[in-house]
Amino acid sequence: MILGGFSTTLDDSPRPIGAQNPAPSTTLWRLGNTPVHTVPIGEGQPPVLVIGWCGATAAQLRELADDSVPADVTWRWPGSYGVIEERPEYVVVHTDPAAAFPLYAARWRSGWAWSTSARVLGSLTGAGIDVQRLACAVLAPSIPTLAGGRTFFTGIEQLPPGSRIVLPRNGDALRHVVTWCPQPEPRRLAHQQLRRTLTGAVTLRADADPTLSSDLSGGLDSTTVAVLAAQALSQSHTLNAVTIHPEGRLDGADLHYARLAAAASAGRISHHLLPLSAEHLPYSGMASVPPTDEPAPSTLTQARLLGQFRWMHRELGTRTHLTGDGGDSVLFQPPAQLSDLLRVGRWRRAVNEAHGWARLRHTPVVPLLRAAATMARTSRPDALADVARYFSGRTTPSQDRGDARWFTPLPVPGWADPAALGHVAEAAAQAAGASDPLHQLDASLRTLVDEIREVARTAKADAELAMFCGIDLHNPFLDPSVIDAVLRNPLERRPPVHGFKPLLVRAVGDLLPPEVAARTTKGSFEADHYTGMRTHLDDLQALADGHLASLGLLDPARFRRHLRHAAAGVPMPLATLEQALTAEAWLHAHHRDPAPAWVVTMPGRVSA
Repeated sequence: MILGGFSTTLDDSPRPIGAQNPAPSTTLWRLGNTPVHTVPIGEGQPPVLVIGWCGATAAQLRELADDSVPADVTWRWPGSYGVIEERPEYVVVHTDPAAAFPLYAARWRSGWAWSTSARVLGSLTGAGIDVQRLACAVLAPSIPTLAGGRTFFTGIEQLPPGSRIVLPRNGDALRHVVTWCPQPEPRRLAHQQLRRTLTGAVTLRADADPTLSSDLSGGLDSTTVAVLAAQALSQSHTLNAVTIHPEGRLDGADLHYARLAAAASAGRISHHLLPLSAEHLPYSGMASVPPTDEPAPSTLTQARLLGQFRWMHRELGTRTHLTGDGGDSVLFQPPAQLSDLLRVGRWRRAVNEAHGWARLRHTPVVPLLRAAATMARTSRPDALADVARYFSGRTTPSQDRGDARWFTPLPVPGWADPAALGHVAEAAAQAAGASDPLHQLDASLRTLVDEIREVARTAKADAELAMFCGIDLHNPFLDPSVIDAVLRNPLERRPPVHGFKPLLVRAVGDLLPPEVAARTTKGSFEADHYTGMRTHLDDLQALADGHLASLGLLDPARFRRHLRHAAAGVPMPLATLEQALTAEAWLHAHHRDPAPAWVVTMPGRVSA
């Protein structure tokens, strides 16, 4: 499910082994069956290419041939997709604003190569691992902006999301213009837009594959997706909805709410239960995780994820599967909203929301308000400069317990090598000095954009895991049209920071069972993590002497000691430890299974 092309028109442009050209007269190549729509422009001219899942009608696509490609082309319709224009002197790439369909580029020969896979491009250019990017992923996963446009491969860059990028045919520096900035639109009612765009996102997939399945966890997000999918199917099809649960436990709250949703569907949902046993524990089989473009968020729980996918593919015949993933990032308001309220003088609302957040998190309200006031006076570049000083060891962690801040670095683990901290500090300094293309946005919106893009881009790695099981994985909440609908809500109409997805309930609450719509909690498998860590401690200890150690990012002896303490239940932050294990498993898979090789394909000749 990988596509790519070149800015050069050389006849000997290579392709990955097994790739085909789905659009004659273009440099496009494709591995798999990712949808490609070609829009003829004129006689003798290459067509405009719409690549990925796009819900535009044939008539709407034809409009692209009549005029210049509009700025909002990648979030105008349902789906996650990109748009490519091959011009005589350059190639234009239109990227989606959510990075749900990320595109990458690298210099190649006298021009540029682009692809939906950074790893495949790295195979073309012989790229190594970008150690600075890896250090940021392990030690500062909560600050995705530190990565900038870097990927995990040297010389391969992620093209800016929500932009129009020009790749010159002569290899000159790429040029880009930001086309998406979600400025508030008071005339649009966000709940109505959310219902319309989310319905369109789900319907697109249901129309493409009427035999699709969906998660049904009992939470608001997956239940909404399942209900919309069931409604979108014709009367001759029912939706296969899957609820996972601990083996031998049929009385959990999640299962109760999932059953309510299935029962209320009037036979439109066929409900399937999948028990999880010891073989599905977190940390199981991490050394066998398949290779992906970057570390997959579900690496630690891959036994559960891949077990579910294999079961669905075998027992239900699933080829396309929907989840509610991404809903939390899109629908919750970050504490940064408190600083926005203070900045515009909405004191009473800020205090009320701060009290609500403090009650929810069982934290004192005064430090929270103090942190919000500090954030309102602090610029984003200054906050990044503080991050650089933190990882340089020039400042100590803040004792303020407030949650409202631009960035919250995780505690520096004792097993981190000083060189790794230096890489992160350097990345933060670079980010502080870079111009911010979305500087017009208020703090809460700017924070949300960073988080959503990180969640959407990394979700593609989970989709790659699913593809190894023969399943095309989709997350409708991460469609750019859905995200655009939510983020354009004006500050005065945004939900409170302590609200449990009131925008979603207002948008689709009439479609859900009342008990589900009123739900404000979600089940957790957190206890399984400690059980899994203890069960697989020997295998995890063996990872300590792996690639991260050889790259100078961690001290193996101290890392093993922290693992033993964590498995024993000693209180400590686990985020960086888990990130390191995830990165190590990814590096192991990357070096174990090479990316596809490239060949030059010419009439009558194929050469490596």
